[in-house]
Amino acid sequence: MSTNRQATAHSPWRAPILFAALALLFVLEGTVRNSMFSGSWNTSLAILNMGLISAITALGVNMQWGYAGLFNVGVVGFLALGGLAPVLVAMPPVEGGWSAGGPRVLLSLAVGLGTLALATQLWRRMGKGRLRGLAVTGVLILGFFVYRGLFDPAVTAIEANNPARHGNLGGLGMPVMLSWVVGGAFAAAAAWAVGKVALGLRSDYLAIATLGIGEIIVAVLKNEDWLARGVKNVVSIPRPVPYEIDLQQNPAFVEFATRWGFSATEASGIWVKICYMSLFLVVLLVLILLAELALKSPWGRMMRAIRDNETAAEAMGKNVTARHLQVFVLGSAVIGMAGAMMITQDGLMAPVGYNPLRYTFLIWVMVIVGGSGNNWGSVLGAVLIWFLWIKAEVWGPALIGVLTAPLPDGGLKEHLLDSSAHMRFIAMGLVLLLVLRFAPRGLVPEK
Repeated sequence: MSTNRQATAHSPWRAPILFAALALLFVLEGTVRNSMFSGSWNTSLAILNMGLISAITALGVNMQWGYAGLFNVGVVGFLALGGLAPVLVAMPPVEGGWSAGGPRVLLSLAVGLGTLALATQLWRRMGKGRLRGLAVTGVLILGFFVYRGLFDPAVTAIEANNPARHGNLGGLGMPVMLSWVVGGAFAAAAAWAVGKVALGLRSDYLAIATLGIGEIIVAVLKNEDWLARGVKNVVSIPRPVPYEIDLQQNPAFVEFATRWGFSATEASGIWVKICYMSLFLVVLLVLILLAELALKSPWGRMMRAIRDNETAAEAMGKNVTARHLQVFVLGSAVIGMAGAMMITQDGLMAPVGYNPLRYTFLIWVMVIVGGSGNNWGSVLGAVLIWFLWIKAEVWGPALIGVLTAPLPDGGLKEHLLDSSAHMRFIAMGLVLLLVLRFAPRGLVPEK
């Protein structure tokens, strides 16, 4: 029995069959209209596009966990940090925002970084003793007061500049697709800072550190209005694809849509989503290509050796901490890029929407269900779980309605019907349990 199951798991047809079944679900969603499917290509493509972004996020988590066994519980923070990039890169500068306090903000940040760098150098160069502790403490305290003296007035001036519409610095007005790379760089920088502190310690400290940094990043985005308007949100973020209203006013496009049997409104939505899908697919395929090349290189074999037995790898002369830092930064950069792509698609930066349940727990479910250590498995798991996550909101109440139909009217039936909105959480837990029971290494396991 075990041999047969293992042979099935390594069947070369397993992944193509599963991907074909997944594609069939999206075709049914776009063509069949009943209680289970919407019959709308707009809905099907919208689910697919968000599934592709989730696949890129899962790919980043798989690099950290599947390659190196690093447990990142702060995925939401790196996604949020990447989502900040379109605001700072693609949005136009706010009139009067930079002159109100921009230079002072940059100067204060430079003072803060310089203080940390000076304190670090003093700690390294001075001999052990009370004098070193006093010197480092004095530098940190002095630097803190100088930093706050520059930072606080600058922020107050920026947030007082037309607060109803802006109250922030704005961006650089550059192409929005450039922000995808910048989002990856933001997340990589944060991962480097966390990794330098936590990766040399026990593995559970990394989980605690990433959990904390994720919540800190989201809290900063919610409260620092000068950066991205906080909970007031940033809207109308530029997009790299046409706007629906422009397509609907284009006579050639209207004629094209009519010829295919669509209204201009429906066709414009489909066309925009196809444009997004094409961009996301290109990014995803390029990342998979690079990830596969890295995994099959000597570096990838070394990372898996470290994952399987750190002590043996260290005995062979491998710098385990440095390699962990490498893969942690790379995986976080991919997550940050996905965060920037998500904000670009939405056209909205809303920090209150960064829910750890959606952007950490669900991503981990995607990786585990798909098959950790397998890049294609992570993609399959991400798109499948996102499809089920969306459809469970429709299928859950319908299923509860069928199950409770024989029950008499009363408290229990009403309670179950009222609780049907939470079926998606039960469904995700059930899917995870079934996969762990019957395919513990995932739907497409690592070879």
